[in-house]
Amino acid sequence: MRLGYFTMPLHPLHRDTTETLHEDRETIIYADQLGFYDAFVGEHLTDKAENVTNSLIFLATLISETRTIKLGTGTSNLSHSHPTLLAAQAAMFDHLAKGRFIFGISPGALASDAEALGILDQDRNQMFAEAIDVILAIWERQPPYNIDFPNNRFKVTTQTTAVPEIGRGQMMRPYQTPYPEIVGTVVAPFSKGVIAMGKRNFHPMSANFLMAHWLNSHWDNYQEGKAAVQQTANPADWRVARTIFVSDDAATAQRYGREDANSPYRYYYRQMLTKMMMSKRHVIFKKHMDEDDRHVTLDRLLDELVIAGTVDQVVDQILALRERVGHFGEIVYAGMDLVDTALGRRSMELMAHEVMPRVNQALGLGSAINVDAPVALATA
Repeated sequence: MRLGYFTMPLHPLHRDTTETLHEDRETIIYADQLGFYDAFVGEHLTDKAENVTNSLIFLATLISETRTIKLGTGTSNLSHSHPTLLAAQAAMFDHLAKGRFIFGISPGALASDAEALGILDQDRNQMFAEAIDVILAIWERQPPYNIDFPNNRFKVTTQTTAVPEIGRGQMMRPYQTPYPEIVGTVVAPFSKGVIAMGKRNFHPMSANFLMAHWLNSHWDNYQEGKAAVQQTANPADWRVARTIFVSDDAATAQRYGREDANSPYRYYYRQMLTKMMMSKRHVIFKKHMDEDDRHVTLDRLLDELVIAGTVDQVVDQILALRERVGHFGEIVYAGMDLVDTALGRRSMELMAHEVMPRVNQALGLGSAINVDAPVALATA
C-alpha cells in the first residue's frame, strides 16, 4: 500500500499568508524525504483559510526541491479556466517535472469562487465534463485542431492562424504518454461522478472528511463505471484519504489530535462542519441519509474521522479500515496546520517509518510504503 499526502491547505485566519505558504512547501519537501509516493495540493480563489490560489504555481516551486515524490493538483478546478489554458499549463508542468506530475481535477465546489468568477448560476459539473473532453482532445489530436463537440461551449481551433513550418498553432503535449495519471477527488456518498471516472480510466481519491461507512459506495460506483466499458477495476488505482495523527504516546495523541482547544484537527473539522452545513452537503458526516442534523457534532466528527494514537493504535485502526472497505492502493495522509511543528513532523515520520511498513507487512505486501504504484494511463 502506498502512502500519499494531501493538503487543502487549511490554516487559522490570524496566521500570516507568507508563513503558511512556506510551511506547506516545507511539509511536502519533508514528505519527499520520508518517502511519500505523492502529494496533492488544493486551490481556492476566495478562502482566506485555504490560501493556495493556484496549485500548479505552488507545486512548480517544489520541482527542484524534491527528488521522487509525485506532485499532484488537488485539484485543478476546471470550471475556473478555459480548457486551453489548463491543457497548456498542465502539459508544461509535466515537462518541468519530467513526469512527476498527477493531474487532479474537479469542477470547483466553493460557491464564493464561482460568485467571484460570475458563474454561480451555471452548472459547474457540466462545465467540468465539457472542459475535460477538450483538454484530452488537445493532448490527443494534431494541429491545427478542430475541437467542436456537440453541446460543448468550448470550441478550439488554430486553423485560421496556424503556420506549421514555424510551429505556430501547435499546443504542447504532456511529457507522459499519452498524458499524466488523472485523479478526481470524490466527496459525496454514491457519487455518480465516480462511475464516469471508471469509464474514462480516471482514478478516484475518496476525501478524508467522508465517514468511513460511505467509502464502499465510491468503490462500487467505480467498478460499475469500469464494467460499463468492459474493464475490471484495479484496487491499486483507488486512493483513500484519512485524517491521521501518530504520536509517541497515547495521551498526546488524544490531546493534540482531538481534545485540545488549539488542536489543528479540531480547528479543521470545525471549519469543515461549518462549510458543509452551509452548503447542505453535510450528509457526508451522517451515519445514514436521514439522520437528524443534531447528531452531527464536532466531537463526533473528531471521534469518527481522526485516526489518532500511538504507532500500534494507528496500525490497528488502518487495518480495521482496510478490513471494512477492502483493498485500496494508497492511504493519503491529510495535512494540517502545524500548531506544533515538532508534533506534526513527528507524526509524518512515524507514519512513514513505523506505521506503513507494519501495515504492509500485516497485509502481506512486504515493508515498502509505495508498492503497487499505478502505471501510466492508456488512452481512454
